[in-house]
Amino acid sequence: MILSRDAGAVQSRIAVGMSVAILLVVAGWALLRHDTPPSPLVPLRILENYPHDRDAFTQGLLFHDGVLLESTGRKGQSSLRKVEVATGKVLEKVPVDADLFAEGLALAGDTLVQLTWKAGRALKYRWPNLERAGEWAYEGEGWGLTFDGERFIMSDGSSSLQFRDPEDFRVLGRITVRDGDLEVRFLNELEWVRGEIWANVWHSDKVMCIDPESGRVLRRLDGAKLRKRVGGSASGDMTFNGIAWDKTGERVFMTGKLWPQLFVVSE
Repeated sequence: MILSRDAGAVQSRIAVGMSVAILLVVAGWALLRHDTPPSPLVPLRILENYPHDRDAFTQGLLFHDGVLLESTGRKGQSSLRKVEVATGKVLEKVPVDADLFAEGLALAGDTLVQLTWKAGRALKYRWPNLERAGEWAYEGEGWGLTFDGERFIMSDGSSSLQFRDPEDFRVLGRITVRDGDLEVRFLNELEWVRGEIWANVWHSDKVMCIDPESGRVLRRLDGAKLRKRVGGSASGDMTFNGIAWDKTGERVFMTGKLWPQLFVVSE
């Protein structure tokens, strides 16, 4: 009987030890799998608004030398434009080949680069006369484009952003964009703002402010107020799309596809 009691005690201690070990393992996994919270949502404030061509299917937007440069899409309607901010007047318009659907737009030095959606062609223009200056080929779809002073940054509608060489447009690297633990898909129009990548999300009122090193979303800007002012829909043709940074005046311009207004906004 004494041996039996000792054996029972040993078994009891073993069971307790195993239970403690299991609890520690479960707790460790819980810590490792701790969900990263999403980034803060910040509403945009409207500071000013200007007229904008309601027929412009805005795909790319940037501000340079006092004018807006705009890439508009749709086959047979795609163009590259110079636009006067205060009036929305199109100062100059260069049509794109009718079989192409123009997309994002960026300026590096005196070269403008305009993406095309599915054709795999990056069209080059000379600034300021907008003369064609050749093109580069790339694989996959072209959505948004910006320039950080050293590299082009390109989106293709996925959660990935590509860094490309301004000399030959070859891929230099990639990051995956995540908000908390979730990948952010449908990244569209891009802009480089104060060391961050700002990205429209297709069929959304949100602009993601992205850390270019990690791909982490630092905060989300809510542009629903802008879209409601023009009567557009988050998921229709009149979706939010178009960000331009005026570095000298420290202004952020935003608009959308077929929007009749261009907004100056702040966080």
